[in-house]
Amino acid sequence: MASGTDNTFRQLANLLQVRPELQQICLLGAQWAFPHDHAPHGSAPFHIVIQGTCLLDVAGRTPIALSAGDVAVLPHGDQHVTRAYPGAAGTATNLAVRPRAHDHLVVKTNVDRDPDTKLICGRLIFEHAHHNLVLAALPAVVVLQSDNSRDALRAREIVDTIGSELDDDRIAAAAVAASLANALMVVVLRASFEQGRQSPGVLALLQRPQTARAVAAIVGDLRRPWTLDELAAEASASRATLVRQFRRATGGTPLGFLADLRLNVARHRLLATHDPVALISDHVGYQSEAAFSRAYHRRFGLPPGADRKTLSARGVPGSAGRSVADTGGG
Repeated sequence: MASGTDNTFRQLANLLQVRPELQQICLLGAQWAFPHDHAPHGSAPFHIVIQGTCLLDVAGRTPIALSAGDVAVLPHGDQHVTRAYPGAAGTATNLAVRPRAHDHLVVKTNVDRDPDTKLICGRLIFEHAHHNLVLAALPAVVVLQSDNSRDALRAREIVDTIGSELDDDRIAAAAVAASLANALMVVVLRASFEQGRQSPGVLALLQRPQTARAVAAIVGDLRRPWTLDELAAEASASRATLVRQFRRATGGTPLGFLADLRLNVARHRLLATHDPVALISDHVGYQSEAAFSRAYHRRFGLPPGADRKTLSARGVPGSAGRSVADTGGG
């Protein structure tokens, strides 16, 4: 029988709704560096170190050392650089890019010998990124390092299998590796949540079984006119307990959280789509467009239509119709 923790994490994994996309295999030696621009909203670059070592530079942070078996994910797509250690020696050739026999992956290499460092790079595509609570709660960089912890040992097994599968370059190798990468990212997510139990806000809600069940219910049916009694029943908690846990995590109430979430989802959708305001207001659970517009104006200081024009004029990332493009290598 599944424990409460197992059930909670299953709910969190469902909220994640992420699809890994493998893009490149990088075989590198001597001095090298790959800059990565800020990724589009909902696209999170990741780097899996199969062999060797490298550094990950993210603005405002100390360089992060990565070694074989480590996995790094940038949930919010922050601009970053992967590079060799300053003292890496050897001779490098011009960067060559070649296709593989049976899939869409490309191989990038700057050596004509066995590489010092081997990376598998790609991106996570977060479904419904504009109201993905797990994505919003994750830090700028998540690193699962290869050590003796249970998650790290399991991750290393998956990493090794991904590497072997791609080395063989057989038919459907990329599909098999992508399925393995999906399991790998859930392991990375689990480790991130377990290491951050004291985090405030949404993450704190998702880490507690009762509030996580309430949040999962809300996200699963945002249009429903939830009452406190109904949310308490979903959480298997009394009304007083649920309110107390929400206040401890967010400083607010369950229904206050619901109201904020509806408006934040609506605002993201205004920016990320061309949907009419009436459709958006219905999607987030308002009974009328007028009531939605009043609540939106109180929360953000502008009516929905005017806010959409203002945000689009500012060129805020995630604007409607934006495509997801590959950004660099490694």
